[in-house]
Amino acid sequence: MSTLIITNLHVTVDTPEGTIEILKGVDLTIESGQTHAIMGPNGSGKSTLAYSIAGHPKYTVTKGSVTLDGDDVLAMSVDERAKAGLFLAMQYPVEVPGVSVTNFLRTAKTAIDGEAPKLRTWVKDVKGAMEDLRMDPSFAERNVNEGFSGGEKKRHEILQMELLKPKFAILDETDSGLDVDALRVVSEGVNRAKQNTNAGILLITHYTRILNYITPDFVHVFIDGKVAEEGGPELAERLETEGYDRYLTTA
Repeated sequence: MSTLIITNLHVTVDTPEGTIEILKGVDLTIESGQTHAIMGPNGSGKSTLAYSIAGHPKYTVTKGSVTLDGDDVLAMSVDERAKAGLFLAMQYPVEVPGVSVTNFLRTAKTAIDGEAPKLRTWVKDVKGAMEDLRMDPSFAERNVNEGFSGGEKKRHEILQMELLKPKFAILDETDSGLDVDALRVVSEGVNRAKQNTNAGILLITHYTRILNYITPDFVHVFIDGKVAEEGGPELAERLETEGYDRYLTTA
C-alpha cells in the first residue's frame, strides 16, 4: 500500500498581470487502489494541482507539502517523481518529432525501472496493451503524438500508464475530445491498469460522463483553488443535475 498526501498546498503562477495564487490550501489524501475524482468549473485550479504534483516549472509552490510514502515529492526533480511512482496523463500531450512510440515507451520504462525490459517480454506486453486499446500495430512506429488525433493521443497516454505501472496516476481531463467509443476504450484501459497494479487514481474532469465508466470512491469539488465539498459517487450525480452555480454564488 502507498499513500500520496497533499497538505495545505498553495501554488502561484506568473502572468503578464503579475503573480496570481491559483491553489489556496488544498488537502487531499489518496491511497493505493482508490479513485478520486476532482471536479469543478474552468479556472478552479484542477489542472494546476495536477501539474504542481508532477513538477511543472511554470507553477511555484509557496506553502504546503506533497509526500509519497513519507518522501518529500516537492524536493524531487521531475524524473525523480516519475521514478518514485507518479504518472501524469496530460490534457494536451506534446508532440515529440523524430522519436517513435516504440523507442519512447522502452526508454521511459528503462529510466523508471533502472534497467531495460527483456525485449521478448516487452514486445509482447506492448502488443497486448495496444490490442486492448484498439490501436493499430503501425501506431508503434509513428513519432510520438505527431499528427495524432485527440483520441489517439489519449490512448497513447493510457498505453504509457498500463506499461509503466505507476503507484499513482493523475489523469488531467482524459475525457476531453473523446467520442463515445474512444471514451469507453480509454476508460477500460484505466480500469485495467488500476486492477493490475492497485494504482491510486486522481481523475480530473469537468463532466460526469467518464464517471459512468470509471467509478470514483471519492469526489472532490474544486472552487477557487480549494476543495469546496467532498463526498462519494452520489456527489457527482448531484453535480450533473445542479451544476456548480451554488458553489460559485457562495464563493
